[in-house]
Amino acid sequence: VQLVESGGGLVQPGGSLRLSCAASELRFSMYLMTWHRQAPGKERELVALIGIGGSKIIYPEAVKGRFTISRDDAKNTVYLQMNSLKPEDTAVYYCRAFRTGINPYWGQGTQVTVSS
Repeated sequence: VQLVESGGGLVQPGGSLRLSCAASELRFSMYLMTWHRQAPGKERELVALIGIGGSKIIYPEAVKGRFTISRDDAKNTVYLQMNSLKPEDTAVYYCRAFRTGINPYWGQGTQVTVSS
């Protein structure tokens, strides 16, 4: 199983980025997908969750209204649209595939830097 994130980079405050996470060798449609981030010296935190078939979507308050998670099961891909980015959004962003009773799978991460 492989999860590969892409789309990170350097963006100015107020800008936007769209992250993608492509899964392979995984029955993608049967997994709950999440995005997490980890800033230097901080614990990894959840930033978005999308349930099977998009049935449930959850965001923490820190990103609500600015981030949008979506999935395309035909492409085995989950996306994270990030708007109105702030310097405090700077972190390595990871996607995760989760299914009850199975160890979760993690991607390798993609760096997002918000700076002028």
